[in-house]
Amino acid sequence: MTKVLIIEDEEPVSLLLRYNLEAEGFEVEQSFRGDEAEIRLREIVPDIVILDWMLPGLSGIELCRRLRQRPETQRTPVIMLTARGEESERVRGLATGADDYIVKPFSVPELVARVKALLRRAKPETLTSVLVSGDIELDRETRRVRRSSREIHLGPTEFKLLEFLMRAPGRVFTREQLLDGVWGHDVYVDERTVDVHIGRLRKSINRGTSKDPIRTVRGAGYSFNEQFAKQR
Repeated sequence: MTKVLIIEDEEPVSLLLRYNLEAEGFEVEQSFRGDEAEIRLREIVPDIVILDWMLPGLSGIELCRRLRQRPETQRTPVIMLTARGEESERVRGLATGADDYIVKPFSVPELVARVKALLRRAKPETLTSVLVSGDIELDRETRRVRRSSREIHLGPTEFKLLEFLMRAPGRVFTREQLLDGVWGHDVYVDERTVDVHIGRLRKSINRGTSKDPIRTVRGAGYSFNEQFAKQR
């Protein structure tokens, strides 16, 4: 999975970003202090960093400068978040090494779009158009699904469900999270609808002795089995 590190001391903002990015299939890690984030960045190298300007312990602008000095994180895309909207501050942030600059308050869909745009330029392999696991291949561009070279015809909702689950193998999604991620936040749909469409999806992709890649987690929700890739 594509890893995003959010370094933001305002917990509601950080949680909002995490929820929306995870709904898009990203693996998200959070840090609430600049000094703690610097230590963590010596242990991991995320695919992209969302960095607040004003942080306790170490400012975002200084942390960005230090990231650009280290070979491991020199090319890691950084989006700077800040309440400072003046042109001089934007120039300073970009000059320090930030790849993009977003002023608070901001649109979450716009930020997610900018994350994807940066990744397309910096790490195009993280946003591949074809998802493959085991003998299942899902092509986002042609909207086609194949299993063992057999084409599977899915309805639009079942396709989106399968894509959503395949983007985060192993992660268990509640019915509410699936509703938000597949149907959208602004559409009211009963949670039982998820079960109906999961049933239709399973019926379409599982034939005969085919192994079921979708795992039902009692009392929690559904997951795309991360072990499925080994079951070819």
